[in-house]
Amino acid sequence: MTDFFSIVEQTIRPMGYELVDLERLARGHVRITIDKTSGIQIEDCEKVSRQLTQVLMIEGFNYERLEVSSAGVDRPLKTLKDYVRFSGHLAVIKLRSPVAGSIGGRKTYTGTLSVPKGEGTDAVLGLEFEDKNGQLQLLEFVLSDVEKAHLNPTLDFKKGWK
Repeated sequence: MTDFFSIVEQTIRPMGYELVDLERLARGHVRITIDKTSGIQIEDCEKVSRQLTQVLMIEGFNYERLEVSSAGVDRPLKTLKDYVRFSGHLAVIKLRSPVAGSIGGRKTYTGTLSVPKGEGTDAVLGLEFEDKNGQLQLLEFVLSDVEKAHLNPTLDFKKGWK
């Protein structure tokens, strides 16, 4: 039997969606987060939910409740592909442990994502941020250093987000 993650990903990818996250929670609750380049509308979530309901039933996966939602404007960054796609965007990065030489054991940084250098698990990711003196610094890290990361969009209710 194919694993749950693979079934979901193989179902939604041909539909034009990216699987951002999949969580299996208590009491049979399954939460699936999707995205696509042009953005997600409620109709997209409904379409994916209907399709997954049928596929999961056929494949024999048991669950009580299926929730499909958009990754949102503060979408999580989980893969190298995410860092490539969103280079130049504002983000918040929380590292698993402080960077050597950081004052006060700092693990969380907010700044602008740089284009990753290299490929695969050895790719060097970058975040340009302002230090406490207002000077721009470059934080370099690899994907395995990241505990949690997400976009930190600037919302302008007249023009949208960027």
